Amino acid sequence: MPQLEAIAELDFHSDVYKDAYSRINAIVIEGEQEAYDNYIRLSDLLSDQQAELINLSKMEKRHMKGFQACGKNLEVTPDMAFAQEFFAGLHKNFQDAAAEGKIVTCLLIQSLIIECFAIAAYNIYIPVADPFARKITEGVVKDEYMHLNFGEEWLKANFAASKVELEAANAQNLPLVWKMLNQVAEDAAVLGMEKDALVEDFMIAYGEALSNIGFSTRDIMRMSAYGLKTV
Repeated sequence: MPQLEAIAELDFHSDVYKDAYSRINAIVIEGEQEAYDNYIRLSDLLSDQQAELINLSKMEKRHMKGFQACGKNLEVTPDMAFAQEFFAGLHKNFQDAAAEGKIVTCLLIQSLIIECFAIAAYNIYIPVADPFARKITEGVVKDEYMHLNFGEEWLKANFAASKVELEAANAQNLPLVWKMLNQVAEDAAVLGMEKDALVEDFMIAYGEALSNIGFSTRDIMRMSAYGLKTV
């Protein structure tokens, strides 16, 4: 029962835990802010689905406020400068794609990569979270599946026209995810979250999303391998 033992050993109020939490908490706050901004931008690019995208953005803003409350509950100040640097690569790639009108690339970054990253992290975190954060995170993760579904459905409906751009966007952005997972591994471990579990859950969620869109198993194996050597 290694996970139960890990929970028993966690001291949510220790200096070591709170130091690591200051960065992890900042990452989830910034991640929700990025998602809010991205869905607002997508609402401009996909004007026919503007109302739904604005609704998704509002959900992300609520999530951000929930995670801010988690930090306050533990009396931790989130290290937002660290978190903004953490997301800098994906942030730049999304902004560049949006400026070029590349909806497919924007959806891959936000609706697949960021959502799958969040779902994996939240599912691994929930069993080892403090009681207040657990309740908040359980509510958030249910919403994230809805956000993932939006991107999946749009890309599935436009798969033939999107396939080449999706593969290029995957090759550009997936290596950033492995870099991000490595960067956060030490702090995540302090919170009781194993890096191998994070990688595995992300790959499962991402692979399932690619499959739902229309990629073959061979395609998914090839696409998922991008940047794995850095893990």
